[in-house]
Amino acid sequence: MDDGQARDREVRVGAMIFGLSGTLLLAMILAPLTLPAGSVPELHGRANAFDYATEDGAFSYGNQPRYDAHTDTAVHPETAFAWTELPTSHAIAYAFGDLNCHNLGERSWSINGNQMPVCVRDLGIFVGLVVGGAIVHRRSVNRWTVTDTALSVLPSSWQEEIYRRRWRRVAFYGFAALAVVPLGLDGFTQLLTNYESTALNRMLTGIPFGVGLGLLFGALLNAAPSHFLNASEVRLPGGARFLSNEAE
Repeated sequence: MDDGQARDREVRVGAMIFGLSGTLLLAMILAPLTLPAGSVPELHGRANAFDYATEDGAFSYGNQPRYDAHTDTAVHPETAFAWTELPTSHAIAYAFGDLNCHNLGERSWSINGNQMPVCVRDLGIFVGLVVGGAIVHRRSVNRWTVTDTALSVLPSSWQEEIYRRRWRRVAFYGFAALAVVPLGLDGFTQLLTNYESTALNRMLTGIPFGVGLGLLFGALLNAAPSHFLNASEVRLPGGARFLSNEAE
């Protein structure tokens, strides 16, 4: 099995990543755009929790006056908001953002006078996932292991050099670092110092992380040893071959 193989599985996986992430990205934009202006006030919630499901009672943390240790500020919401009061499609978008994003108004964009369901960095991650899905759809090849399947999306000349020098693991972790380190540095610097990142920095650090995540998802789903009789059947760039004890 080589790069000339039928890539039905890889094409489907890439299309799935592209379609799901593209749908999420579009939903995050259309939800505030199609609501009446002023339907969603400035939000100030937490990640991994429902803060705006109800106006009061359970799941209404975001609507309550409080001191927020995360930003070292007192929060006094002027307008209550509950996504359960929105039309179904809009509610789904804001429920997703409520659960997965901190919904900090100062780190989020607004459209049509409505705060978006997720912050700028998460938007960047969705953009990156769309790009990653497109790359998987176009270039991914099953090469037995996650590492080698991930590297299959690189330009052919790069792959030849990587395998000639036996740098496959260095390359895999190196490109992973390029995706993760910028976001980590920006995020942890904000957490540990008085530095406040800009919207542009959040977007620019979110995009490569999303691309890396999309490529990783593609490699995890496309790497299928069962499609080969044994590891020696795998054709790697530069004529490289797996040794019998190298299967991962």
